[in-house]
Amino acid sequence: MKIAVYGRQFSNTVLPYVQHVFDSLAQHNVETFVYGEFSRFISGKVFFPKKFQHFNSYQDLNGNVDVMISLGGDGTMLDTVALIRDSQIPVIGINFGRLGFLASVNKDDISDAITSLVNKEYTLDKRILLSVTSDKELFGDANFALNDIVIHRSDNSAMMIIHAYLNGEFLNSYWADGLIIATPTGSTAYSLSCGGPIIFPQSGNFVITPVSPHNLNVRPVVLSDTNVLSFEIEGRSSKYLLSCDSRTEPIDTSIRIQVCREKFQINLVRLNNETYLSTLRKKLLWGIDTRNY
Repeated sequence: MKIAVYGRQFSNTVLPYVQHVFDSLAQHNVETFVYGEFSRFISGKVFFPKKFQHFNSYQDLNGNVDVMISLGGDGTMLDTVALIRDSQIPVIGINFGRLGFLASVNKDDISDAITSLVNKEYTLDKRILLSVTSDKELFGDANFALNDIVIHRSDNSAMMIIHAYLNGEFLNSYWADGLIIATPTGSTAYSLSCGGPIIFPQSGNFVITPVSPHNLNVRPVVLSDTNVLSFEIEGRSSKYLLSCDSRTEPIDTSIRIQVCREKFQINLVRLNNETYLSTLRKKLLWGIDTRNY
């Protein structure tokens, strides 16, 4: 089996768990590929029981890897998605961060998770993405997001006005600090913290959630993911920011933005001992009230 490993820089407290990952991969005689920059970061800090190959880009991976392991939190998982793109390589995250909705494997369960991977004891959870385009090239060929696309303020305290259109028809003008367009996957991220609803995967929807809207009667709107949204920005400032998951580009009021569903999907690995509902209950602490028992 061929498994790729991706990670970011982290504190030394995580090193024993990273060592455990490579020890487990070697134990199962896995052919391992490690992201070049991550390999350089852990060199001298982690012992590699078996030789591995490097990869540095999407082109190095396509068709060469069975599964990708992301070491870190949800932000690292989003980096991984931008790296694998439309290759359909399944991704699993081992959570070294805090909440870990996407990176759902606990760092204490590394051995069991890798054993399940090698024995193919998992299912693939397909997740939709959003695509963003404009009259200016933004994000290069990685103009897609698994979680959300966000329009927000840049350099001052003035609100912005975002004019939104649904399939070319005027929807609303949002007076706010920003606007989130989230997938079902991203509905439990930034959108949720701004009052957006939880949307189940495979529901065929995405949600528009305003950030601190000036009008209190403006609420999140759930739409079919077959729709096309477009946005125009108005405000006192000349500079704003557009975020595509963990990547950000500066924009101005001359740019018209269009958001729709991406043509390809991402395959998240779901081990046989977990479900979306179990992850939701665990991460949101549902049922922790002792009166439920």
